[in-house]
Amino acid sequence: MSEKTILIVDDEPAIRDMLRLALEMAGYHCLEAENAQQAYGLIVDNKPNLILLDWMMPGTSGIELARRLKREELTAEIPIIMLTAKGEEDNKIQGLEVGADDYITKPFSPRELIARLKAVLRRTEVLDAQAAITVEGLTLDSASHRVTINGVTADMGPTEYRLLEFFLTHQERVYSRSQLLDQVWGGNVYVEERTVDVHIRRLRKALGDHDRFVQTVRGAGYRFSTKVDDSAS
Repeated sequence: MSEKTILIVDDEPAIRDMLRLALEMAGYHCLEAENAQQAYGLIVDNKPNLILLDWMMPGTSGIELARRLKREELTAEIPIIMLTAKGEEDNKIQGLEVGADDYITKPFSPRELIARLKAVLRRTEVLDAQAAITVEGLTLDSASHRVTINGVTADMGPTEYRLLEFFLTHQERVYSRSQLLDQVWGGNVYVEERTVDVHIRRLRKALGDHDRFVQTVRGAGYRFSTKVDDSAS
């Protein structure tokens, strides 16, 4: 297994040292940032496997950084664990609503942190382990994160890729726009339903002659099907 990179974002040097020591002993490579601006630069340049993010920091807060990361396609899929002294239920809910994958309240034991971190990484690696899926010359290979059409690489954005991945693993079933938002964007992300239509159009454009597989079912939503259906368009 290749070494995973964890970014620690906390304005307290003692906390960063404690976290780095625990993570390095568990076999992880660590990057450190003391504020949101520094963290964002490291995230874009290094794309860590997971971010440990402190809620309360001077300047831009951890929750604001998490919201920005989940909004941008380049960073939206990086898992985040929020670290904070805030133990109230509404704070936890707020952290999860902006897209955090887990939430640990200080003080916590390094053992608990490592266990929670491993659980989040396992969840995010499930799709990566899937075998390539091929339908009539259209292939999605999750290991290489590549889509090819008759052997030629298709150019598509991250959201279109996730849409296609969902469709290919859930063929012949109709999904409403709200269901697609929950499954592809995530239930914690606020996106208007019209956004789905925009990305469906982009996906069809990227698929070229295979765009017929992404069918509009009037009054219901969308489905991926290789069958011709008069009720679809």
